[in-house]
Amino acid sequence: MSTTRIAAIQMVSAPDVAFNLASAERLVAQAAAGGAQIAALPEFFCVLGGHDTDKVKIRERDGSGPVQDFLADTARRHKIWLVGGTVPLECGDAGRVRNASLVFDDSGKRVARYDKIHLFSYQGAKERFDEATTIEPGDEPLAVASPFGRLGLSVCYDLRFPELYRRFADVDCWFVPSAFTATTGAAHWETLLRARAIENLCYVVAPAQGGRHANGRRTHGHTLIVDPWGVVLAERVEGEGVVLADMDARRLAEVRQSLPALQNRKLA
Repeated sequence: MSTTRIAAIQMVSAPDVAFNLASAERLVAQAAAGGAQIAALPEFFCVLGGHDTDKVKIRERDGSGPVQDFLADTARRHKIWLVGGTVPLECGDAGRVRNASLVFDDSGKRVARYDKIHLFSYQGAKERFDEATTIEPGDEPLAVASPFGRLGLSVCYDLRFPELYRRFADVDCWFVPSAFTATTGAAHWETLLRARAIENLCYVVAPAQGGRHANGRRTHGHTLIVDPWGVVLAERVEGEGVVLADMDARRLAEVRQSLPALQNRKLA
């Protein structure tokens, strides 16, 4: 298939899971109506706002639970591949969760699970974050085969660690579901996304949380789809919505042929 239409979905998720699932359903339906063959939701699309411990309270056992069922049913109903943002899944520590990005094919079958490896910490003048208090890190990078090419999975703060993306030289499109803070997002978000696309000669799809949440936190938004030359193909600045762009296999091949940086690498 020469071109694949991809949808990146921006949300402003709330503490109420049912509200968020209804919003996600509406936005995925909009993406499918726009011709999307793959749609991607943002980090913690199912719960955000309130308190950091909200995600621990709604954690699900791997393979079973209302959020996972929703993702499978939605992918099957709309006949679309769905990158389910992230879902809080149980881990060995009862006080923490795994921040898991789950991928479902167009039959509703789960084909991949990636657990966020790098956990965000930040100490600013007016805000502080330490994800390790409620999240247990993953340890295994992951890319998955699909009818549309090889798809790489990463989450939010992973974006700052280029060695993760260098683990696979054959990824056609990296996904980065995120909930970047307004502070760090304004400074670094677009620069990092474009850098990951340029240095890996691939598409980058970054669905984000974008707006003011129930606890007063503001997420950066600016959901982006970037091509392998670093060109921003589509963007939504703030508020919920869907951005669409085409991943073009011919464009990918042309860029990699004209600038064979992946083959010219000397250091692993």
